[in-house]
Parts: sequence; structure tokens; C-alpha cells
Amino acid sequence: MNSTPRVALVTGAGHRLGRAFAVALAARGEAVAVHYNAAGDEARKTVELITASGGIASAFQTDLTRPDGAHSLVDAVVRDMGAIDILVNSAAVMERTPFGEVSITDWDRMFALNLRAPFFLAQAASKVMKPGSVIVNISDLAAFETWPAYVPHSISKAGVVRMTESLARVLAPAIRVNAIAPGAVLLPEECDEEQERKLAETTPLKRIGHPSDAVGALLYLLDATYVTGQTIVVDGGRRIRK
Repeated sequence: MNSTPRVALVTGAGHRLGRAFAVALAARGEAVAVHYNAAGDEARKTVELITASGGIASAFQTDLTRPDGAHSLVDAVVRDMGAIDILVNSAAVMERTPFGEVSITDWDRMFALNLRAPFFLAQAASKVMKPGSVIVNISDLAAFETWPAYVPHSISKAGVVRMTESLARVLAPAIRVNAIAPGAVLLPEECDEEQERKLAETTPLKRIGHPSDAVGALLYLLDATYVTGQTIVVDGGRRIRK
């Protein structure tokens, strides 16, 4: 536990991996800025989970697809919590968009949240971050594989990997920047038992991942002071299965 809490901003922290990251950071003693857009009830639940255990957390609503969303969120967190020492860019959208059916609206919506927002959040936050601060971007296994029904999503997440390397270079040595690329760690809600079984069977480690697997990667990256510009793939070996 830290004697003086650092401030961690976690985007998309109302549910799924974002919530897991926020709760884990609070358990380490960090004060957590819980970002959400439409998931207000879920974000308040995240805050309740943290404060019920004696942690510090506040919720911040921002639509990160707006051009001014990133700057307004950073300004609000610094104004209310005093700093940003850790930025976890977790907010994203993953939509099935088969090739041939992708609209410009689909493309722009995904890239605005999945790639543009993390970049401008990092740019804005880096101006207030102290030396030793950390940025962790959340990519996806889709960045390294070809998923025909998710082409725009895959391209946006591949962009996150390249963005991570570029930001690590320009922000060194003061700020370390890394990424996590989860595989089947949290399945889509529409995924049925048969699909889950097949995913587990075709994964070298023979199981579906758990949020704690991605959380473990995050906690490692926070403490790995000689690691920057890297993407840790957390996929049970799916990337190497062929």
C-alpha cells in the first residue's frame, strides 16, 4: 500500500475489465478516478465497491468520442483529485461489422473511442504527470490476428499497439507507456456455453481467461520500471496456437 495515494484514471471503469482494473488499483492504495460515459449506475457501483473497502474513488462522466472529451476529462480529474499519476485507457467499443457492411459512422465511432481518445488522453495527461508516472493502454488480441467480422475493431486495436510504442518513445524517460492485449478474458454477453467450450478447447492453456489475468499484467507493468513500449498479450496462448 502506498503511504501517499497516487491518482489513477481508469476509463470505461463502470464494468468488465475497466472495473477490475479500478478495483485492483484501489486495493493497492491508489485513489481512483472512475470514468464512464453512459454507464452511470455501473460506475457508481465501482465507486461503492472501492469505498466500501476503505479506498478512495470518484466518478467522472465524459463522452470520449467528443473532440474535447479527453481534455475535459483530464481537467476534471486534476481539478477534483489533484493529479494524474496512472492512466489506464480501457474504454473501447467492440462491434461486429462484417466487411462489406461497414459504414463510415461505424468506422468513425470505433476509431474515435478506441484510438483517438487514448491518444489525446495521453497527450493531455502527460502535461500534468510527474516523472515516474505510467500509462497503460488496453489493446486486444485482434490487433495481431485477422477477424473477418471485426475488421475496423482490429485495425483500431493494432493502432493502439503502434501508438503505445510511439508514446513510449516520446514520453521517455519521465513516463513509461505500455499496453495489454487480452484475448478471451471476458467473453461477450451473447457468447453461449458451446462457444465458450470451443474457445477453451482451442486455447493452448485450455481455459477461458479471468479478469484477474489482465489485472496481473497491469500490476506488473506498474512496477516494471525498466519496461516501456511493450504490449503484453494475455490470451492463454491463442496467438501461437497455429
